[in-house]
Amino acid sequence: MNDLKAFLDAKVAQYNRPEFIAPDPVSIPHRFSQRQDIEIMGFWAAMLAWGQRKTIISKAGELITLMDGAPYDFVRNHAATDLKRFLSFRHRTFNATDARYFLAFFRHYYARHDSLEDAFLPADPTTPHPVEAGLRRFHDLFFSLEDAPLRTRKHVATPARKAACKRINMFLRWMVRRDDRGVDFGLWKRITPAQLICPCDVHVDRVARKLGLIRRRPTDWLTAVELTDSLRELDPADPVQYDFALFGLGIEGKM
Repeated sequence: MNDLKAFLDAKVAQYNRPEFIAPDPVSIPHRFSQRQDIEIMGFWAAMLAWGQRKTIISKAGELITLMDGAPYDFVRNHAATDLKRFLSFRHRTFNATDARYFLAFFRHYYARHDSLEDAFLPADPTTPHPVEAGLRRFHDLFFSLEDAPLRTRKHVATPARKAACKRINMFLRWMVRRDDRGVDFGLWKRITPAQLICPCDVHVDRVARKLGLIRRRPTDWLTAVELTDSLRELDPADPVQYDFALFGLGIEGKM
């Protein structure tokens, strides 16, 4: 285990650095300095994060343009006629119906809250599984608006459906993890890095299995928990830092 930790610590140092930002979807929220802009575009970029990273970044940039370069201001102040410009937006199976519902949720939510962090906090702060409870609560809240499209549910995962929740766990990593490397934002303080669940995409899953960090066969919520529990043996305070190492190794085919 000590050898594995030393190996992965070195890979974290290699990949958790500013050079990681430009080719990754995390570059989208890094275009902004206001917290709400970072939250909105961080969440949206994460939800679009499947397929080639170059395309994901391009499509998230298109959304920024559609919102006049100011997501938070657009969310709060757009007129109904402004929504017409989203009718042609597509990214894989994400379409205009989904985009306009995202805008409706953001408008409703930010009229009542200052930060999206509130939506991810568990109803019971003493729960032993705060991120799982928070993701379940967020999903229910996100789809609580009248006439929420059924089709949009496939774009926002929840542990209630046993999903690994890769993209939303990645978003939480961006918002919660804090260090001096400049990739993650560390904006949120009421969820701790120790509580995070590791994003488990195809690259991370493949490398983690080769390293013996995952034994469970399917890739689902319990697999993401198993991986995170293994990583906690390496660093209980910040297990999800190893997402950089596993993802970087997977992308570069080093395993």
